Amino acid sequence: MKPTLLAFLAGSLLGTPALADMDLAKSKNCMACHALDRKVVGPAYLDVARKYAGQKDAADKLAAKIVKGGGGAWGAVPMPANKQVSEADARKLAGWILALK
Repeated sequence: MKPTLLAFLAGSLLGTPALADMDLAKSKNCMACHALDRKVVGPAYLDVARKYAGQKDAADKLAAKIVKGGGGAWGAVPMPANKQVSEADARKLAGWILALK
């Protein structure tokens, strides 16, 4: 395989939205309280995706919770507000979470 084709394929794989949004979650410190497949302080992202599957307004609800915080949906520990996350980034994160399977 030619080096340029190999570089293109590697760049394509590394630039996928799933990896980019995992990187966004890490950069916004979401992974301090959440993990993909297990409860940490907050629920696993896969559990969130299952809970909100099929709900038309799920992305809006999750994006608002990401920015404003919330409580009661997953237990006694509330999710704090995340003012460092813009609405655009919150929507990206919500879309990524809901697309998980």
